Amino acid sequence: MRGIISWGTYLPFRRLDRTTIASVAGSGGGKGTRTVASYDEDTTTLGVEAARVALRDCPDAPPLSLWFATADPAYLDKTNAAAVHAALRLDSAVPAYDALGSIRSALGALRAALDSSSTSLVVTADRRGSLPGSPDESAGGDGASSVLIGDDAIDAPVLAEIVAWESLTEEFLDRWRTPGDPRSRQWEERFGETRYTDLGARAIAALLRTTGLAVDAIDHLIVVGPHDRANTAVAKKSGVASDRVVDALGAVVGNTGAAAPLLVLASVLERALPGQRILLLVLADGADAVLLRTTPAISQHKASRPTSEQISAGAPVAYGKYLAWRGLLPVEPPRRPEPARPSSSAASRNTEWKFGFVGSEDEDGVVHLPPADGDWSMRPMSEVLGTIVTFTIDRLAYSQSPPVVFAVVDFDGGGRLPVELTDVDPEDVAIGGRVEMTFRKLFTADGIHNYFWKARPVRVNGVEG
Repeated sequence: MRGIISWGTYLPFRRLDRTTIASVAGSGGGKGTRTVASYDEDTTTLGVEAARVALRDCPDAPPLSLWFATADPAYLDKTNAAAVHAALRLDSAVPAYDALGSIRSALGALRAALDSSSTSLVVTADRRGSLPGSPDESAGGDGASSVLIGDDAIDAPVLAEIVAWESLTEEFLDRWRTPGDPRSRQWEERFGETRYTDLGARAIAALLRTTGLAVDAIDHLIVVGPHDRANTAVAKKSGVASDRVVDALGAVVGNTGAAAPLLVLASVLERALPGQRILLLVLADGADAVLLRTTPAISQHKASRPTSEQISAGAPVAYGKYLAWRGLLPVEPPRRPEPARPSSSAASRNTEWKFGFVGSEDEDGVVHLPPADGDWSMRPMSEVLGTIVTFTIDRLAYSQSPPVVFAVVDFDGGGRLPVELTDVDPEDVAIGGRVEMTFRKLFTADGIHNYFWKARPVRVNGVEG
């Protein structure tokens, strides 16, 4: 039996209230909120955070391959999965591959992992947006999701078995974006709705025919894709009872593109009972219908960072700041020299520290951050919590979102390091505050993203601890 043995999701901390859009942009908006990646987050950092959760919840089944899917890659002509691989401290023998360019890439990565004979990690991430005031801007969302695929074992039991998969592919132009274009374009909406409604119905019928199931055997129906009207139409015509159609989180998260299939699936797995059937239907340049069945082991599994808790933990971001973070609103830059281009050779000499956040421990048990020279043991620190012992709010240092909050952090079990804080309001920082590490982007210079680790407050049910 092969299927999902762990999963993880990540939603950025900031939320954009859709009702604030029209007053600035003159159009757009709506009800609810959407998730917003911070200025120091891209799809690579989002993916790392989701993958960390999946691996943390299943430590005894290290992945032997990594697949990273996104429609908004941080790099072209470079494998983005390599940075995810380094941040997760995977063995160099573990291959890492990208699946880029479209929402359906996420299903391609998942299928490749299922077809593999080893434990595979699938990471999907996306940042969705468009021009100010557009429907895509308000309806989109940012986030990441990951699943660990493997065979049933005592130390890593399958939580949801992949029972069947039916795919249909057809070429038609409904949504597209040319390289370098900041927004997606869409053909007349009824055209896409008509095509996807037919494809979705055919995919569901084929899946039920293959499995010999009746439609009322489906306990949860998930329909996601870039065309919201088509998603709704297919769900209504599927024959599945309305109370079994899953909320795709559009009102509180938004449509997260390539991350949406596994993100919404994870939200269902977090509350699913053993023996339930989940039909995941993805409408993107065709249709993919995937049938999963939860196992008895799912009743013993508890996600360390549930999606529902992440939704409730968000804090607002002003629409103007969102536009500035996205590069859609030019603002006065800091009156300081811009950062120099990061050195590739220096980064390659310090990959364990820069990407993996690994320190060293000497023979006396003293933890050194960064790692000291010498034949000492390595000390991974990315999962270690810390305490703020002092901090400063710097309004003069270069930042894409000033002011910069620096803190000196004492880590549990040893080690002290001055780090930048993120996902925090300056007035909320206090000595004694508890923090955890998060993989972020310090800055981008000459097209090179300078990745490293920052600290963020530890939050329990939305409250800093």
